[in-house]
Amino acid sequence: MAKKHILVVPGDGIGQEVTLVGKKVLDKIAARFGHEFTYDEALIGHVAIEATGNPLPDESLEKMRNSDAVLFGAVGHPKYDNDPSAKVRPEQGLLKMRKELGLYANLRPIKLFDELLGASSIKPEILKGADILFFRELTGDIYFGEKGRKNDGNTAFDVAEYSRFEVERIGRKAFEAARTRRKKLCSVDKANVLETSRLWREEIQKLALEYPDVEVEYQFVDSTAMILIKDPRRFDVVVTANLFGDILTDEASQIAGSMGMLASASIGDGTGVYEPIHGSAHDITGKGIANPLASVLSAALLLDISFGMKEESDLVISAVDQVLKAGYRTVDIADKTIAKENILGTEAMGEAVLKFL
Repeated sequence: MAKKHILVVPGDGIGQEVTLVGKKVLDKIAARFGHEFTYDEALIGHVAIEATGNPLPDESLEKMRNSDAVLFGAVGHPKYDNDPSAKVRPEQGLLKMRKELGLYANLRPIKLFDELLGASSIKPEILKGADILFFRELTGDIYFGEKGRKNDGNTAFDVAEYSRFEVERIGRKAFEAARTRRKKLCSVDKANVLETSRLWREEIQKLALEYPDVEVEYQFVDSTAMILIKDPRRFDVVVTANLFGDILTDEASQIAGSMGMLASASIGDGTGVYEPIHGSAHDITGKGIANPLASVLSAALLLDISFGMKEESDLVISAVDQVLKAGYRTVDIADKTIAKENILGTEAMGEAVLKFL
């Protein structure tokens, strides 16, 4: 029996709905395997601003540091999207969390369940067998560089910066992961234009000498975006910078059929954070139709990566697979062949997963 303390941070929008399902899955696993999981909750994002004026209150950050893992929802609200002048924004809490916890590596598995071949807008014969693991650097690039306005506010700037150390530490994690898979690594940059990308490529080339068993490919980000749609099976492990990774993994969600199917793990030197990649999705908040499977799969990553519970993690993934094989879908992954009665809401889909567990 293992004793672990998990911080649940639902955040904004549908994060409140799907994270509840992820927690229920963890409870089910604890009961089945005799583990003891204790929980606490914390605020972040818009709900934290409304309550405290701060997108990441000190109390929340302290709870994160003192937890064995964090099950996270989402941050964001249209109120801020439509107000470029807002000085306090939900996303500031997310960036601060990543920085303060040293979460420099974001792992995003893009794995297609065969039952969802028809849910994507991409032809099934192109998709079948696709299995990609993205490593997105999280603490550098233009998200964290100097930014501001000049020329009386008529010119804006965002500075992209990377150090060799930042590239080396995520590059090494990507190479190590490639060794456990198909031994193929693609490093994505824009070295023909950007100085940060030239440093990035130099450092990956240097690292590659330590991993002669891994086949390394270098791609520009624009060509990578094209190949992801044209031939996704070409990729195994992909490592890239913060901005490029943000965009490419959202594009890759079409390989999995929906962003509602994609989990992620943000890891570094301390507590790991596990979250769906789909965001707060306020257009469907409160309707009870959000796909909770990305949160369920995030819980599976949490069990595997932070707790070393591979058997438990595999069981969760298998339960998701069985639910899909049984014909159950949420609206975002339902194609025309799915019977209306098999299209479930958030809570019902969660119950279906628990039943198979």
